[in-house]
Amino acid sequence: MAEILPDDIKKDLESACALHLRATADYAQCEEFSRAMSNLLARLEDARCFETADIVMGLLLDCNPKTGAHCDKATVVGRVTKKLEDKIKSSHS
Repeated sequence: MAEILPDDIKKDLESACALHLRATADYAQCEEFSRAMSNLLARLEDARCFETADIVMGLLLDCNPKTGAHCDKATVVGRVTKKLEDKIKSSHS
């Protein structure tokens, strides 16, 4: 059975994934993305959406914002955000 994501979490995941596209060259937005995903991880766990929480946790392991540096893991994190977007689209609520 597919995991059912609450609508508010889906919306915030979509926003965070879209933010990542802009964040790879902007440290402030990169930090915002990392904070948003950390917050979403806690909310996903509270909602018992452990499959999606595992994906977000893996993403956070690769997301390390650095001042004045281009993200060396942008491609990896981008692939994971794409996986999240696909999961959101397939989630039934």
